[in-house]
Amino acid sequence: MDKQFSLEWTVHQQEDQLLLRDFLGGKGVSKRALTSIKYDGGLITVNQNEVTVRYVLKQDDHVKIWFPVEQISEQLKPEEVPLDIVYEDDYVLVINKPPVMNTIPSREHPSGSVANLLAGYYLKNGIHSGIHIVTRLDRDTSGAMLIAKHSHIHHLLSEMQKQKKINRMYEAIAEGEITQMSGTIDLPIARKGSSIIEREVNSSGKRAITHYEVQSTGHQFTHLFIRLETGRTHQIRVHFSYLGHPLAGDDLYGGGRTEISRQSLHCRSVAFEHPVTGENLQILVPVPSDMQQVLSKINSPDETL
Repeated sequence: MDKQFSLEWTVHQQEDQLLLRDFLGGKGVSKRALTSIKYDGGLITVNQNEVTVRYVLKQDDHVKIWFPVEQISEQLKPEEVPLDIVYEDDYVLVINKPPVMNTIPSREHPSGSVANLLAGYYLKNGIHSGIHIVTRLDRDTSGAMLIAKHSHIHHLLSEMQKQKKINRMYEAIAEGEITQMSGTIDLPIARKGSSIIEREVNSSGKRAITHYEVQSTGHQFTHLFIRLETGRTHQIRVHFSYLGHPLAGDDLYGGGRTEISRQSLHCRSVAFEHPVTGENLQILVPVPSDMQQVLSKINSPDETL
């Protein structure tokens, strides 16, 4: 069963006499996963003996589960193009996504996506997993992207997302000088009626909260660190455009492309408690060269844009 993803635990005193079903539920194993284990080729053992979820556990029992082997979708073409992997273990990956790359294939861009490259990486390295992207980024947004290497890990991380236990910090360059050094933008966002892509600040929309800190200003641009409390589509871009400070390069929302040819938005870090080991992780990735060139001019008093 070496191809199968597995997890194991020792039963503690406070878990003595628990039904195995309840014990596994406490470890985040969903009912859906248990059904898949039962019917799709998984296995549950206690002290190396196969059991059902109705088994009554005793202190110091050794529990192990094997999940069914995952397959990559036949519709997804694996591509062996190197990924910039900044963290990897048996359970998760964090990559530094370059700008101008889709997270998943689209009609306009059917290849070259993060999902295509992950499929190629898994195939090359004998990793038996579907594609489970936890934190997506827009095509033109760069930076840290968290990926689960198994559906169960994806489930655990998704639950953490709902509880706001996965924290991302963004870095952006806005047009104009933002004089308030820190602040919170609390404005609702809705789909723009005339577009299937564009969003706008609208009282009929869902609440959207953006926290920001100014890092530096200069040459009619402002360098920002941004944290989202909500995750609406295009939230950062819409909020700063509404305030009259569109992101540099973001022509969809009013930004100019004199200095950069895509919205200057980068996910600089992702922080979370590891769903298996419990370790607190914070993975930082530097801004790509196109944003760095603009930042160097902002921070250089002698250089003009």
